[in-house]
Amino acid sequence: MKVSFSDLREQHDGVFRENCPTRTVLDHVMSKWGVLVLFALTDGTIRWGDLRRRIDGISEKMLSSTLRTLEADGLVSRRSYPEVPPRVEYALTDLGGELMEKLGPLMEWVAAHADDIAAAPDARRAESRVGREADQTT
Repeated sequence: MKVSFSDLREQHDGVFRENCPTRTVLDHVMSKWGVLVLFALTDGTIRWGDLRRRIDGISEKMLSSTLRTLEADGLVSRRSYPEVPPRVEYALTDLGGELMEKLGPLMEWVAAHADDIAAAPDARRAESRVGREADQTT
């Protein structure tokens, strides 16, 4: 299935333009922490502490903020149990699950190609340096 930017704009008037809700959704879903939280929740219902341990490097503040945003967007559900100590669990909603069906292949692609892509700038710099040195000797 091939989808182009132009095709989407023709099908949905004003989509992805300035002040369009699509930009807000993209910001929430495709942010570094948003996509990692959503992806971690594909494993099923998770308690807050377990979620934080799964997502290396996320601060408590950022996890809480990201979860609140994704919950407000209807992508994540929060369930609080009246226990001591309090227990809170998070899960994908049906809408969040549908989103992750689409994002899952992207995450697989990123996992498969991240090392090569991250190494590419170093390789280009090395090639550029060699090319400049060759130009200086001729």
